[in-house]
Amino acid sequence: MNFWPQQRVIVTGGAGFVGSFVVDGLRARGCTQITVPRSKQCDLRDRAAIARLFADTRPTLVIHLAATVGGIGANREHPGRFFYENAIMGIELIEQARQFQVPKLVVAGTICAYPKFTPVPFREEELWNGYPEETNAPYGIAKKALLVQCQAYRQEYGLNAIFLLPVNLYGPRDNFNPSSSHVIPAIIRKCVEARTRGDTFIECWGTGRATREFLYAADCAEGILLAAERYNKPDPVNLGSGNEISIKQLTEQIVRLTRFTGEIRWDPTKPDGQPRRQLDTQRARREFGFSASTQFETGLTETIAWYEQHRNSIA
Repeated sequence: MNFWPQQRVIVTGGAGFVGSFVVDGLRARGCTQITVPRSKQCDLRDRAAIARLFADTRPTLVIHLAATVGGIGANREHPGRFFYENAIMGIELIEQARQFQVPKLVVAGTICAYPKFTPVPFREEELWNGYPEETNAPYGIAKKALLVQCQAYRQEYGLNAIFLLPVNLYGPRDNFNPSSSHVIPAIIRKCVEARTRGDTFIECWGTGRATREFLYAADCAEGILLAAERYNKPDPVNLGSGNEISIKQLTEQIVRLTRFTGEIRWDPTKPDGQPRRQLDTQRARREFGFSASTQFETGLTETIAWYEQHRNSIA
């Protein structure tokens, strides 16, 4: 615990979903010097803006979580934007971390970087053995390029940059906007709105056969902070729960928990995305003692409760 009160920490994306839990975790650990740059004041696509941020704060630790993200629909609609913004933010931030000789840099990647047909469970060694699933490949490749940069900068400049691969996240404070949300908040919103209107069915994308693994956002934040404190190696590390569930089973569970009594209709003309996702989480447990602690139904219940409480203020 003596580690944290001494740190001057920048958390990019610290006002966002998982970033807000990281900031909560920093404060709970006694860290008082926390900077959360907002896009209006600091455009992370702009090299000069990042340089000013670093000059003003002189960070001892940077946690890079800022990203342009969305579900399958958003990825299909904006592949160029998702590639450019995620790549340029990371590339410029890592370069400024090198120039300002930041002692430690934590970069969050994405599960979308894995090849489409990665053997289950996904092991970090499989990261380069194929092309990502097509609907989110530009986003995944942009993030994977940052892993290469972190490793190259460690080799040439001695930058202590680590790279984490969080699986699909969920929890309170998530994005519930139907045009850009991921699968759990999208289904929760559909079910709650359908229940409220008295609809007899909801429609869901794909066949329901694809599988996913989900990690509660507060658990992910804990993994990020444990890695920031304890992990100092070039190899990427998965952050996940290790539990796989089909989209059909997930939808049925959310239907039950939201008390929606109508029918689920699947639209197979819409893509399923990657066929399966489940992570091998042994490296995180071995290297810095991280294991997810939130039971999935508990996390879903808390997420639904948060949405029910805040949905009138959500666009």
